[in-house]
Amino acid sequence: MASVPILVGFTVVGAILAWKGGDMLVQASDRLGAYYGLPAIVQGAIIAAVGSSFPELSSIVIATLRYQSFDIGVGAVVGSAVYNILIIPAVSALVGEGQRLASNRDLVYKEAQFYLLSIAVLVLTFSLAVIYRPAADTAGLDGFVTRPLACIPLGLYGLYLFMQYHDTLEHRAGLTAVVDGVNPKREWLALGGSLAVILVGAELLVRAAVGLGDAFGTSPFLWGLTVVAAGTSLPDTFVSVGAARQGNAPMSLANVFGSNVFALLVALPVGILVAGGAVIAFEEVVPMMSFLTGASVVFFAVLRTEMALTRGEAYVLLGTYALFVAWLVAESLGVTGVLG
Repeated sequence: MASVPILVGFTVVGAILAWKGGDMLVQASDRLGAYYGLPAIVQGAIIAAVGSSFPELSSIVIATLRYQSFDIGVGAVVGSAVYNILIIPAVSALVGEGQRLASNRDLVYKEAQFYLLSIAVLVLTFSLAVIYRPAADTAGLDGFVTRPLACIPLGLYGLYLFMQYHDTLEHRAGLTAVVDGVNPKREWLALGGSLAVILVGAELLVRAAVGLGDAFGTSPFLWGLTVVAAGTSLPDTFVSVGAARQGNAPMSLANVFGSNVFALLVALPVGILVAGGAVIAFEEVVPMMSFLTGASVVFFAVLRTEMALTRGEAYVLLGTYALFVAWLVAESLGVTGVLG
């Protein structure tokens, strides 16, 4: 087993590679989105979101296939989702024009509500696994998530794509200008190269999470929530903050919602599909999904007021994330034992 300093080095290098690869991917995705005439919300919710969420997808696949630790992948997705919904909008609002992040009804009544529906469907999928496919030889509430069950959230993501597709058709109908100066072949090649960089970064992050869990005798799920989640959230942070600085608030917020929807409805199910099924520790997942739901409700509420996220509301989100970090510190020190 590698020493702790080496594992910390893996974490730093992995995070840098995930950030750099995500940045390359998002730039290529943005150019392709502009070339194909996608609206700002669709660019943020699909193109940029899928691109910046590829580190989470890679982490889940690597953790499941290479290390047989699906818990790390679950922790990475949930921890990243909490970070995305609390930290990224708050920072984007503070650096945006007038220290506020403007919203609109499409974001509040379509993107945000579909995101909350995504959480509910994922919890339902895990619940069905515990009820109808309880894992053998386990003392807790563990369930085996089969491939057919994993198709439930994937089916909901298909509906999400269907909605975005029709929004794109309506947007294209009003276009009068054509984007020039974009070489689609070059951008697709750049996108493929960025995926390779992200895969290397995700491998290092997952290896660090496994090693740190063994070194400190703690749950892999906890290290997925912290080490892997923080590293894989960097691309989302740069995408949303960059869009906010450029005055593109809809894309900034749409990236947050789209990234979480993709991670919950696609990244986790894909990990299950490639593994042929996975055991889910329900007693660990429920507290985290509960916190994610509560954080999402707080974000939804502050976003709806005046259809904007103000400076004061940004600090509310940061305070909520501070509570999350305090809980994780208590877990790592053994003060609480909710996550095992």
